[in-house]
Amino acid sequence: MADVATKRYKPKDFATDQDVRWCPGCGDYAVLNAVRKALSELDNAREDYVFVSGIGCAARFPYYMRTFGMHSIHGRAPAFATGVKLANPDLQVWVVSGDGDLLSIGGNHTLHAMRRNIDMNVVLLNNRIYGLTKGQYSPTSEFGKVTKSTPMGSLDYPINPLNMAVAAGATFIARCLDVDVKMLTEILQRAAAHQGLSFIEVMQDCNVFNHGAWFHASQKENRDENTVLLEHGKPITFGPDHSRGIRSYHGRLSIVELGHGIEETELLVHDESDRGRAYLLAQMLPPNFPEPMGVLYCNTDLPSYNQLMRDQMNEAIEKHGEGNFNELIRDTNTWMVEDELESRVSITTHEE
Repeated sequence: MADVATKRYKPKDFATDQDVRWCPGCGDYAVLNAVRKALSELDNAREDYVFVSGIGCAARFPYYMRTFGMHSIHGRAPAFATGVKLANPDLQVWVVSGDGDLLSIGGNHTLHAMRRNIDMNVVLLNNRIYGLTKGQYSPTSEFGKVTKSTPMGSLDYPINPLNMAVAAGATFIARCLDVDVKMLTEILQRAAAHQGLSFIEVMQDCNVFNHGAWFHASQKENRDENTVLLEHGKPITFGPDHSRGIRSYHGRLSIVELGHGIEETELLVHDESDRGRAYLLAQMLPPNFPEPMGVLYCNTDLPSYNQLMRDQMNEAIEKHGEGNFNELIRDTNTWMVEDELESRVSITTHEE
């Protein structure tokens, strides 16, 4: 990594000369500010970061970060980011894209990046709609969603991003609201320090084509009832006065009222290292349960794909030496085109 012992950044140092072109009031602005703030407090140089995006409103992110960046093709941001990380393991690689890009055409790439545990950070800006193409339903849109492409209501049941991340094997899984810049900044910094794939779902408002999609979780008047903050080692409580809690009985979650014989000691205690518990928490969906916020899962024991690949390469070098690229491609039959006009081809055999 670059030496930044004598250099400290401010958030504005990560701003570029490009005009930020999102709709006024878009949640992407808050996420951009949180990312710049988070990186400014880390001990890395700007040249150590690479931001990769796909297609969509969120895909403009690399233009607004004064770091290396790549605006890739639709759905393939995780694949591009994987290549970048494997080619230069010292880089901090971030993927920022939307629910349509990462979970629809890019769903397969996202899933396999998770199961491989590539050492990179995936930030999903989930507004539950296709915003750039003017308001079609997305993989996270709710059942019955009326849009330009589903005028009678969507018949698709939505993908649960947290559920997918747990099932696919991501080793750091978190969720936050776009308007909660403080929590989002802290989560981003934890993700940056994690060795393995970090997945962060950001509930982001598209105020033009899907305004209010997350109002049940983001508005002050009902946020305490509809969300629960997960804190490692603490009982899971929620409500304006934390008078309600989550209890597990025979592997099933339920909501209980504290008091009247029910104490905090009976509540489920959040354990970031428990993958099975993370899976249960990922199932908490409104209106039956509050939405979980914070870090659901963090596994620091599983080695990243990058580390395993480096170990394998070192083992191969130790057994067989550094190798020679020319010898590698010429140790079998090769064909040399000598005269393109006459299409005459000579075959040269290279024997070991």
